[in-house]
Amino acid sequence: MERIWGGRKLADLFGKELPAGKRIGESWEIVDRPEAQSIVARGPLQGKTMHELWTEERSSIFGKVHDAPRFPLLIKLLDAHDRLSLQVHPPVRIARKLGGEPKTEFWYVAAADTDAELLLGLHDAITRDQFENALREGTAADYAHKVRVKPGDTAFLPAGRLHAISPGNLLIEIQQNSDTTYRVFDWNRVDPMTDKPRELHIEQALQSIDFNDVRPRLLPAEGELLLSYKLFEIQKWNLDSPREAASPGQFAIICCLQGSLRCGDTDLSPGEFCLVQASLPDRRLQPQRKRTSLLRITIPTYGQSIDRGR
Repeated sequence: MERIWGGRKLADLFGKELPAGKRIGESWEIVDRPEAQSIVARGPLQGKTMHELWTEERSSIFGKVHDAPRFPLLIKLLDAHDRLSLQVHPPVRIARKLGGEPKTEFWYVAAADTDAELLLGLHDAITRDQFENALREGTAADYAHKVRVKPGDTAFLPAGRLHAISPGNLLIEIQQNSDTTYRVFDWNRVDPMTDKPRELHIEQALQSIDFNDVRPRLLPAEGELLLSYKLFEIQKWNLDSPREAASPGQFAIICCLQGSLRCGDTDLSPGEFCLVQASLPDRRLQPQRKRTSLLRITIPTYGQSIDRGR
């Protein structure tokens, strides 16, 4: 998807085919939205949309998962050639009030320039009135907490967390199935497509921001488990030998990070995804190169004990 802040790294690092001369900021890899759908590329269900899998083949593909009108995750690749707006996604209560969708998300830093940063939460305690005044003065970004990042770092972004992405980041984003974003500051830039500043959503953002969210940290690097949360669980595996993608009756989404791996009858290169269905007899992931690594993503099943965060 073309974005004012996008670049060309999705082609350079992940081999994505991009339209010439366009600044591409997002690639929606696993999606079940009214405006966009993932399509099965291979196998007996070739041509089916993600929504058709969810509504027609749920128990076979996904196992014993909780009911929802659509597949509950949206997974993207993000290329921040320029900085993203300072923004927030609404918590459940505020989203209902404003007519939006709540969004909690997770970032995996796939590549980063030496000076790349993430803006996460607030640097110091501040009231809504103080922040609103900073917006009028054009200094709101000074209150954002800046964190230097490197490849392999991870961040959890609960709904309500003020955030932005600095230039030089290539991220894998795993999020609630939502497309509600409230921009609070956009660096005074003009959209070249319209010759106008992009729309801001200041009142909605002020209602959504958690002003007690001060100096949040990146997630600790502790073993394979990156995050276990009520909406999703994410693990990072270094794949040295064949390994089952998931427990019997559980599905998994696999993203190749480095090297190459075989998922069923499909070979995956970095930045490519595979959905391993719950009823598949052969669920082995097989490395094709040394130093192969992957993200394994799934959602809670009935009776599964899920932590509420790290």
